[in-house]
Amino acid sequence: MGRIISIANQKGGVGKTTTAMNLSAALAIMEKKTLLIDADPQANASSGLGIMPEDVNISIYECLISNNNPLEAIVETNTPNLDVLPARIDLVGAEVELTQLEDREYKMKSITDKIRNQYDYIIIDCSPSLGLVTINALTASDSVIIPVQCQYFALEGLGKLLNTIKIVQSRLNTSLEIEGIVLTMFDSRLRLARQVVEDVREHFKQMVFDTLIYNNTKLAEAPSYGQPAIMYDASSTGSVNYINLAQELIKKNRKK
Repeated sequence: MGRIISIANQKGGVGKTTTAMNLSAALAIMEKKTLLIDADPQANASSGLGIMPEDVNISIYECLISNNNPLEAIVETNTPNLDVLPARIDLVGAEVELTQLEDREYKMKSITDKIRNQYDYIIIDCSPSLGLVTINALTASDSVIIPVQCQYFALEGLGKLLNTIKIVQSRLNTSLEIEGIVLTMFDSRLRLARQVVEDVREHFKQMVFDTLIYNNTKLAEAPSYGQPAIMYDASSTGSVNYINLAQELIKKNRKK
């Protein structure tokens, strides 16, 4: 049975989609059958893996609102072992439409229940908000990874996200765990960045992954070519960072 992990942070610009894309690709390269569910209306994870929203006939939106079979929506990527359940901009409307549906918080879970046995990992790229689609993702997940950027406002809004996770744990998904916090956009030349790493690790201790994701131009360039960094430049710092993160994640889950 596949492990379902949401990548979530309502604060934008923290490397959430970059982490979702590149962690998924790294797991796939390590021969883990992986599905990336794009649950962000911006659809950057879809286009960043070469799947243009305008070419998508069935997306996560139809699966959530119209109960389309997710198998009809899943698309193979050029990365071996990596599939995508893509998004389009109309996912914005799902926030309103879900409120009118019965069991509205469990629609994503009904999707993942149908396909989780076909994958080792299902990664959900959540939108930068704490709306109903994100609540759906957390309700469907076994755990959540929280990207936090190594910048001044690193912990801004993190308390609100952790509170939302606690609410989901108590009311909707008692088995939801925090997989860990991953520190992104690290620049070793900056004293502030090193201080943020030290502060986050001191405060959250074992919740923080050992792997740091460094600032790396290849991570920014790769999506414009419709590829994860590991397919664009496997030797780049960003690629190596996400391979290390994937190895750490796999090792951590072996112990459970």
